[in-house]
Amino acid sequence: MQNKKVINLFREIAENPYDYLRKQKTETGKKMIGSTCAFTPEEFIIAAGAHPFRIFGESESLSGADAHIQAYGCSMVRGMLEDGLSGKLDFLDGVVFPHACDSIQRLSDIWRLNIPSLHFDVLLPVKLDTPLAQSYFVKVLERFRKDLEKTLDVVISETALKESIILMNRMRSRLKRLYELQSEKPGILSGSDLSAVVKACMVMDKQEAANRLAELIDVLETSFTEKKIKRILISGSVCSHPDIYEMIENKGAVVVWDDLCSGSRYFEGLADEDTEPVQAIAGRFTERYVCPAKHLGVKFQMENLKMLIKQHHIDGILFMLLKFCEPFSFDYPDIKTELEKMEIPFLLVEMDRHNEVDEQMRTRIDTMLEIL
Repeated sequence: MQNKKVINLFREIAENPYDYLRKQKTETGKKMIGSTCAFTPEEFIIAAGAHPFRIFGESESLSGADAHIQAYGCSMVRGMLEDGLSGKLDFLDGVVFPHACDSIQRLSDIWRLNIPSLHFDVLLPVKLDTPLAQSYFVKVLERFRKDLEKTLDVVISETALKESIILMNRMRSRLKRLYELQSEKPGILSGSDLSAVVKACMVMDKQEAANRLAELIDVLETSFTEKKIKRILISGSVCSHPDIYEMIENKGAVVVWDDLCSGSRYFEGLADEDTEPVQAIAGRFTERYVCPAKHLGVKFQMENLKMLIKQHHIDGILFMLLKFCEPFSFDYPDIKTELEKMEIPFLLVEMDRHNEVDEQMRTRIDTMLEIL
């Protein structure tokens, strides 16, 4: 019962993230700093005394955003803009735009011109496997630190930065342990519950998130599942459709791991707590799993996927691609070729952030699961 209570808390925040944030601002008085990508160095925001959170694009209608971004633009980016334009983010104080894909870079320009809020561009390097990438990354982070200090009128001390690294490491470690439990005991959590926990952690006060995760892990460590089950990995940018997890589970399978910006890429990698703080944060970003918007070697994406397949004994892969998401689309043909050589069953599902799962898609997913 205890784990259900904690999961319900995470689910409530994941389903109503902006209500939670509005309440947090009222209770703590902290500045609310949104972000558009998992490449946001949240440690600096926490050390500045503000509250970092991920903007998801919760709006159902995109009528306001469509006046600024063409209909063939990424639906997640259009959704984030719609949240800003529609007033859903009325508690927002500022937004961080890390250098990621072209759509997020252009969103930064449109946001600056149309939505009044503090604005931070973090111009991260694209190639992370060069000798100068680490030192350039450090310079970018030092500039972000100064921008935060000047804009928020605070001083980010070394002590505060080290404490925020320890806090973020604690939360990320616990999220990873939760995923490991799902892989060790498949079905111990439903896929939609696991997804909701990660989403909630992107929004919550990080200390509260870490404490709740510890409670949940304590219960799950002593729980057991004995079901023989098909093991699925979801790969792509984001999966914002909880009903897909339910469809998979109704066919006797379960998502045991993911390779998503809204999943494992959020918590993967820890900053070295014994290294100078800015160097440690830069080191984490340049060494962890990255999305295709960054370059870490020609074969990195496929090699990472192969490792996940082996580590988690994956039976089949579901690729969730947002329409018009170029970085992931560019990588997919090479990955497809390699998976065919490995004879790993997989299915590509391309959809908009705000589309419902239709019968055609349901049939395709059902068919893939039936042949596993």
